[in-house]
Amino acid sequence: MLAWARTLRAAGPFRWAAARPGAVRAAHRGQSERPQGRRAELPSGPDLRHFLRGAAAPPPAGEPEPEPGSTSGLGKVYLETYGCQMNVNDTEIAWAILQKSGYTRTKEADEADVILLVTCSVRDKAEQTIWNRLQHLKALKARRHQACLPLRIGILGCMAERLKEEILHREKLVDIVAGPDAYRDLPRLLAMAESGQQAANVLLSLDETYADILPVQTSAGGKTAFVSIMRGCDNMCSYCIVPFTRGRERSRPIASILQEVKMLSDQGVKEVTLLGQNVNSFRDMSEVQFQSAAAPVLSRGFSTVYKTKPGGLRFAHLLDQVSRIDPEMRIRFTSPHPKDFPDEVLQLIQERHNICKQLHLPAQSGSTRVLEAMRRGYTREAYLELVQHVRNTIPGVSLSSDFIAGFCGETEEDHQQTVSLLREVRYNIGFLFAYSMRQPSKRSASELCGRNDGNIKVIFPDADTEDAGGCKALVRAQPGDYVLVKVTSASSQTLKGVLLCRTTLSRSAACH
Repeated sequence: MLAWARTLRAAGPFRWAAARPGAVRAAHRGQSERPQGRRAELPSGPDLRHFLRGAAAPPPAGEPEPEPGSTSGLGKVYLETYGCQMNVNDTEIAWAILQKSGYTRTKEADEADVILLVTCSVRDKAEQTIWNRLQHLKALKARRHQACLPLRIGILGCMAERLKEEILHREKLVDIVAGPDAYRDLPRLLAMAESGQQAANVLLSLDETYADILPVQTSAGGKTAFVSIMRGCDNMCSYCIVPFTRGRERSRPIASILQEVKMLSDQGVKEVTLLGQNVNSFRDMSEVQFQSAAAPVLSRGFSTVYKTKPGGLRFAHLLDQVSRIDPEMRIRFTSPHPKDFPDEVLQLIQERHNICKQLHLPAQSGSTRVLEAMRRGYTREAYLELVQHVRNTIPGVSLSSDFIAGFCGETEEDHQQTVSLLREVRYNIGFLFAYSMRQPSKRSASELCGRNDGNIKVIFPDADTEDAGGCKALVRAQPGDYVLVKVTSASSQTLKGVLLCRTTLSRSAACH
């Protein structure tokens, strides 16, 4: 068994130096003209030729040009990573970009000039961890300010994408915000922060995969590595924030993936995990001759919320090529969706000795009713059929899964069906989580929502209420009804309250 340790924090400093030339204003005047008033006191400034001569001048003889990141006076960067292995890989990509730009690194936050947190937003608890960390950094930033040693703080990743405005405005603590598709922009954002401005880039991309960037491994000499093969997700499960924080699915060209895996093999890495939010829906469209290829068949009894996408080189082809690079290198992949397990993938896993006989099959629930509410695209029966097919194809396979407890509207009966699924499948590993209720996740089945005059979403209980028109019988609000709601709490995007009565626009206006 290969021993390894999961990297939760990566440190890497960088340095940044930016020249800040003042604006030069040139004015032409004839020989007979003389400066008047205050202008007579101003010395003549350098002209354009002065700067051109300075730029073209070679370094003095005997003085070698400085190595990138070695110039004195440049800052140091410290990186902290939170959340999934995709974030660990993102940290390595961000550091590769910063290192190439000439920055240096530090493993100590106290000596850093810039602290960057690569964040997770999959659950509310993950975000609260970052807010708590920022409170600790607030004190450090205050001490540095008193010592006239400015500290810049940046939030990267999914939380940056989801909460940009709140991050920038809460206590004015954070200087830069960069989403998962904006790491190439980090040098510019840091330059803006250096001048005292807040800077942000959270634009999502339809094609950014960082395929041309070889991540700098944060654990030098390690025997395991993670290789990102695709980014984003199109599944739109009702509880999941990934499509909103990491955007649409797009895959790296196979050639760049093979190059990275070969490099890792040459470095002595013994286990590579292929990474993606929906890793087995990989679809490389970079090769023209494969753009009209037929789409693979979904697992039996599974469906998607989007149209099947034809064309491209698929996951089976990638897995075949990667496994051939080094027969002594183990290959894993995560995180897949159960719908994307065609027979050729399962047969390849069974045939190749270096592809681990372990599959992650995230079920999320054992109740068909809850699975439908989650928009997972399969029933309990279809999932169990897939499990049996996997075990028939890959004898002795090890299975793991994810489960969410307490999903919106879940009953005790639904919960017991999940428990029975756990017992029936007998997973080797299970990851169980309590449902984290927050926007833009789905509201509870016992709640309704509407929008107020200001177009703000308002959530309120689906309960019997009075009718302002004088009807004595209690009524239930229906789609299209107007209701009065007393607001009792608020988040950055949503109001919550209690239902007062059903009404009409005219009556509501007359009362106010």
